[in-house]
Amino acid sequence: MGITTMDVSPVWRAGTIASALAVIGILAGCARPPQPGDPLPGLQRSERARFDRGKEVFEREFTPETGLGPLFNSTSCGECHEEPATGGFGDEVEVHATAFLARGPGNSPHVTGAPESVCDQLTDQGGPVVQQHVTPALHDALGIDAEPVPPRATATGRRTSPSILGFGLLDAVPDQTILAYADPDDRDHDGVSGRPNRFTDGRIGRFGRKAFVPTLKEFNAGAFLIEQGITSPPMPVEDTIGGKPIPPGVDPTPEPELSQEDLDLAIDFVRFLAPPSGMVRLDSRRGERIFARIGCASCHVPTLKTGDSDVRALRKRKVAAYTDLLLHDMGPDLADICLGLAAPSEFRTEPLMGLRLRTRFLHDGRAATVEDAVRLHAGEATAARDRFGTLSGDERQALLKFLASL
Repeated sequence: MGITTMDVSPVWRAGTIASALAVIGILAGCARPPQPGDPLPGLQRSERARFDRGKEVFEREFTPETGLGPLFNSTSCGECHEEPATGGFGDEVEVHATAFLARGPGNSPHVTGAPESVCDQLTDQGGPVVQQHVTPALHDALGIDAEPVPPRATATGRRTSPSILGFGLLDAVPDQTILAYADPDDRDHDGVSGRPNRFTDGRIGRFGRKAFVPTLKEFNAGAFLIEQGITSPPMPVEDTIGGKPIPPGVDPTPEPELSQEDLDLAIDFVRFLAPPSGMVRLDSRRGERIFARIGCASCHVPTLKTGDSDVRALRKRKVAAYTDLLLHDMGPDLADICLGLAAPSEFRTEPLMGLRLRTRFLHDGRAATVEDAVRLHAGEATAARDRFGTLSGDERQALLKFLASL
């Protein structure tokens, strides 16, 4: 999504921001702060070995003979997560499509939380991800170069490839922590009404621009299938071609095309990736205070704490993620698809860790600069965006310097 700015109380922001700075300070005080693509500090030797082996799976280039396709968006995980290192962001932009059905009287597709609204992921027509490449065999069989957009779609959305550095820490944040920040009815009347998205079985989601997927295990297994056409034991069935069966003979590799061991290794690689180290300096702390004062920290919560974990490096750790992992209404101009409980205008608060490493901003990459992204915020972010607009030139530069240090 990008940067969501909201209102926040002075008492809360002082303690939370101080915690975030402490986290960043600890990292900065290390002999060598983790660099993009590095493993989490403190991994056991066996965990580090799995990280290294998992990186090989993550970077593996698949071909039709080893399971690629017949529909796909990329030939490897690393192709879409490559800058500035493996696990970072990518320059690919893919297409998603769903149908938002607002049944209540007077509802429109851009009414957040509209009563009786339903999101159809169009799985019977090949949705919600529209693959943009096909293998030569599928092209020869059907004469197509990409999967068609489902005809029932009410909207399409463009998605850039996000950085996944530090996602293992987000995976370890307890559901109770996420729910503690939710205020779906805006009972405190601050204009911010974040709410969790939920998966099809009711579990709280946290991954993806609409926070639909609950865990990294599911996120990774789904990405192998949806993005590369690679089946695995948890997801052993190929997607259809616009809802129609795959023609015989175009996918010669037996299912599953990825073993459980290789899938688990790839999951551990992502799980053990260190978050980017912040570079907050004394001359950027004024901007950090402005960030809190104008309301950015209501959604971009500076620190979250992980819960229990079987991995010591993930257990009871603070992460300066700058997100609440909740859905917020960003206004009709950014609205595109629905997903789960998320209406078209709702997006998960984008984590700002590693913001300085990005070259495009917002969920679809439409913003060329951080300042452009801020000015495109609306909905629940309107008040904070407007406060940003009233900052003096000196204050604005201080705030942007702080963001450039994350």
